[in-house]
Amino acid sequence: DPYGGQADLNNRILRHVSDAFVEDPLRVLRVARFAAKLASLGFTVAKETMQLMRDIADSGELNTLTPERVWQEWHKSLSTPRPDVFLSVLRDCGALAVVLPEIDALFGVPQPEKWHPEIDTGIHTLMVAEQAAKLSTSLPVRFAAQVHDLGKGVTPESEWPSHKMHCHTGLKLIKKLCERVRVPNEFKELALMVCEQHSNIHRAAELKPQTIIKILNKFDVWRKSERLKDILICCQADHAGRKGLEDLPYPQADIFMLAYQAAASVDVQAII
Repeated sequence: DPYGGQADLNNRILRHVSDAFVEDPLRVLRVARFAAKLASLGFTVAKETMQLMRDIADSGELNTLTPERVWQEWHKSLSTPRPDVFLSVLRDCGALAVVLPEIDALFGVPQPEKWHPEIDTGIHTLMVAEQAAKLSTSLPVRFAAQVHDLGKGVTPESEWPSHKMHCHTGLKLIKKLCERVRVPNEFKELALMVCEQHSNIHRAAELKPQTIIKILNKFDVWRKSERLKDILICCQADHAGRKGLEDLPYPQADIFMLAYQAAASVDVQAII
């Protein structure tokens, strides 16, 4: 055991075994993915390995990664038990600002404490990512949960902690991110819908029936019924991804689902 691997296994530590680690910047993302895969077992990244990852991030080498390689690792991380750890490890070593700057920009951006006791939008995003992984194994759902609040990262500081336009401003950011990293359309389309409508869905009890139907029409649920469930799971994860509020019920999902079922049961031919 020349590298002390058994001791690291016993101590739940992920460690590089050679200084050659720095020769491929993709290893930074792979370590973050391994950390996400093994976090539920108590594994963390060794301090020495994290320092090498910081060195790689500082060197500019991450800029040489192709979009396809970045997406490949991000995509794989979505299937791990803790996709949020992938993002947090990249954030800790300075790599997130390079490969996914739209998500990195959320850290340090405040939200109203009344609704978000965790305050920091970046922390909220990690919490939502964790909740989404608990609620669904769907990778598009997990992706949409991670990017639903990107608009908050460009809110002018003069408007903080309010983010009244984030559902609108986030759409352009998601489109640019998906184009840059070559994200498949299935992921992008769900993310755009969640971004645009999650605030409205949170207000389901206040909406008029015709407004709910308009939103359902936007989702094209009459042809793609499974889409509504995915969107509502993302919204539930957003609702639960708040400090101390993780176990609150989310009746808004029931309101939208019941409205859909009622509308779908109407015999249109009989009316015509």
